[in-house]
Order: sequence, then structure tokens, then C-alpha cells
Amino acid sequence: MQTLEAFNQALFLMIDATLSTPAWCIDFARSIADYLIYLVPLCLTAMWLSGDERQRETALRACCVTLLALGINQLIGLVWPQPRPFVLGIGHTFLDHAPDPSFPSDHGTIFASIALTLLLGGVKRYGSLIVLSGLAVAWARIFIGVHFPLDMAGAVVVAAVAFMLVAPPWRLAGPSMTRGLIALYRKLLAWPIERGWLSL
Repeated sequence: MQTLEAFNQALFLMIDATLSTPAWCIDFARSIADYLIYLVPLCLTAMWLSGDERQRETALRACCVTLLALGINQLIGLVWPQPRPFVLGIGHTFLDHAPDPSFPSDHGTIFASIALTLLLGGVKRYGSLIVLSGLAVAWARIFIGVHFPLDMAGAVVVAAVAFMLVAPPWRLAGPSMTRGLIALYRKLLAWPIERGWLSL
């Protein structure tokens, strides 16, 4: 365990920005770390508004996997509250952040959960976009000093566990729940759907 932690910290220090890092590079990383997460709801919304029933079911399933994964993160944080790098006094931090548990990364978990569900659901265009965005966010949040590399690796593991846990109940209730939400969507947004502005 100590060897793994030493590797984690050494890898972090290799990626973490320093006081000599150009300001534009830090600002760029901070923008990625803060704002690229909004691509996730935009992609899911686009899938729902313009996709077919299969894409809508996959988007809904991705939301369920993500919520479960974030719940697992909270339990891990209670049982094993891994401090963030700045709490331990390691490296340099360029983003104000609460000193809450670092492992696993919530940002990483969201991207990993969505990407895994979309790719396995056959929605490869959006899934690939989320993967690339998630990798950028993982790098950025390590670079600006708020996460260790293993926080991101742990996020992927948690996402995979959540996906497997959701699979059995989803086979039983997922399609019917999707059809129910589609019916509600068609009723609430009948006006723009009738005019062809949104997908039926």
C-alpha cells in the first residue's frame, strides 16, 4: 500500500503544474477542469431530443449508472477519506476547492460512467466524445493540483462496478421506464414535436 501511495504521489508531482508554469497553461487547464463537465448534460439532452428509443434508453441508463456511482463515491469517502494533495501539502494547487475526500474523483466518475454506458450501448459518437473530454478533465484536475492520478483510476473502477450493478434491474425495468418517460416527453413537448423542431 505504501508503495502504491508513493507511486501515486510521484506520478502526481510529474503532472502537477509548478510556479514556473505559464499562466495561460494554468488558465487553460482550469477552464477544462471547471467547465468541460457541462458537455455531459448537453450530450445526454441531444441524445434524448434527437435520438431514437434506443439512444434515449441508453441516455437514461447512463444517468442511473452515474447516480449510483456517485453514491458509491460518497460511501468510499466516509469509509476511507483520502485527503487531497493540497491538504497533504503536496505539489501546487491553482484552484480553490473544499478539502473533502479526494478518492475517487466525482468528475472522473461522471465521465467514466457516461462514457462506459454510451459505448457499451452502441452510441459511439457521443461516447467517444465523452471519453476524450473525460481524459482532458482528468489531466486538468491533476495538473492544477486537486486530484491524484489514482483518484481518476478509482473513478473508472467505480463506474464499472455501478454499471454492473445497474444491469440486472435495468433488464427488468429499463425499457418500460424509458417508454413511460418518452410518452411523458411527447405529451409535455407536443407543440414543438408537431412542428418538427424535436424528434418524436
